[in-house]
Amino acid sequence: MEWFTAGGYGLSRLVLQRGLAALYLIAFLAAALQFRALIGERGMLPVPRYLAYVTWRRAPSVFHAHYSDRFFAAWSWSGTLLSAAVVAGAADAVPLWAAMVMWALLWAMYLSIVNVGQTWYSFGWESLLLEAGFLAVFLGNARTDAPVLVLWLMRWLVFRVEFGAGLIKLRGDPCWRDLTCLYYHHETQPMPGPLSWFFHHLPKPLHRVETGANHVAQLVVPFGLFTPQPYASVAAGLIIVTQLWLVASGNFAWLNWVTIVLAFSAVDGSAMAQLFSLPEPAPAGGAPLWYEVLVLAAAALVAVLSWWPARNLLSRQQRMNMSFNAFHLVNTYGAFGSINRRRYEVVVEGTDEPVPSTTTVWREYGFKGKPGAPGRLPRQYAPYHLRLDWLMWFAGISPGYARDWFGPFVERLLTADPPTLRLLRHNPFPDTPPTHVRARLYRYRFTTWRELRETGAWWHRTLQGEFLPPTRLAKP
Repeated sequence: MEWFTAGGYGLSRLVLQRGLAALYLIAFLAAALQFRALIGERGMLPVPRYLAYVTWRRAPSVFHAHYSDRFFAAWSWSGTLLSAAVVAGAADAVPLWAAMVMWALLWAMYLSIVNVGQTWYSFGWESLLLEAGFLAVFLGNARTDAPVLVLWLMRWLVFRVEFGAGLIKLRGDPCWRDLTCLYYHHETQPMPGPLSWFFHHLPKPLHRVETGANHVAQLVVPFGLFTPQPYASVAAGLIIVTQLWLVASGNFAWLNWVTIVLAFSAVDGSAMAQLFSLPEPAPAGGAPLWYEVLVLAAAALVAVLSWWPARNLLSRQQRMNMSFNAFHLVNTYGAFGSINRRRYEVVVEGTDEPVPSTTTVWREYGFKGKPGAPGRLPRQYAPYHLRLDWLMWFAGISPGYARDWFGPFVERLLTADPPTLRLLRHNPFPDTPPTHVRARLYRYRFTTWRELRETGAWWHRTLQGEFLPPTRLAKP
């Protein structure tokens, strides 16, 4: 079939595939480094306990057959190594069928992790990476030109990410409609970055321009992905620039980077090579019949599964970041339908005194990404995902978000659990564990320019009350 493949997209596919493989690598690496404290056998939400009441049909995963921390570690590190191999070009150095097997393995391996990750893996970018990874299975390699249908399906995915996010905003918080949401967002977002303080202090008229530009980028520009070249490339370029703006303004794991990478499905590779004086992969020609059949079958499956997210987009009760099947295929996306006006942070402290009193000295645990000490500038971690830090932001919104895992977290601080302490930036009790741990709720706000000059602090915090009273381990 002459129409099946598209010439001129070799460089675009190269960027897309290597970018997705790099994001897989980061995801597997994060799983390998964080799982013991979060979902390990002695973790806060252990996988074996979860699998005791969840069926394979509800959560397909290899860990239904066997789970141990050693096996999970081997699984995660194997995914990391396979991702690194694909980043290095291994999928282009093997036959087409072998490349498809490599991509299918990455998807199946990460699916197995996500489906047992529970609360720690309940973010929309997990499903986004899996859906993009599934489509990448059928994108081919250097042995054939990029299949047109898969490029269009990837554009459809970018469209749902952007248009869904735009609609959820217009249907949600009124501040998106009166263009004032960015008065608050940079300060109250889950995990600010090193430039967030400066973004927050931009003039308010510019914040309104930002908000209006965001609506255009999410509600108008995505339609350009389906137009002829060069307009589709222009639309993709605008989406990439918008996403890079978000990358600079905060930490959103790999959400922005997956969107950026997928947008290259609409970029004319030949034009990009000429514009930036880059070498362009040589045309590979047509595809074998068996490959065409598989791509057509995958496209038909995505078309059928698209009914549910398309209906969700048009619904007044639109839901965001939802999967309609256990394989995380063809999902619905969206972000920040509502914006917090104030930022509340849970500050965790410990003491080594046997009986706390009004004069007790409490020492604060330091987290890697979430705001803590007022004088510490927020760091850039994305696309790496600090799962505990993100959940701590939700805990500050409501204790209900932390009901399942916060108690086990405190227990592990009281026992100086090494995997848990490795998730933290600073442990104030390096020699012996504390006798008591407590948590207090503070309101945080960015300091003003004057406060920053006078105190050197990026944050000002005010005590609001007790989140968890002083707690100790129960005696035998």
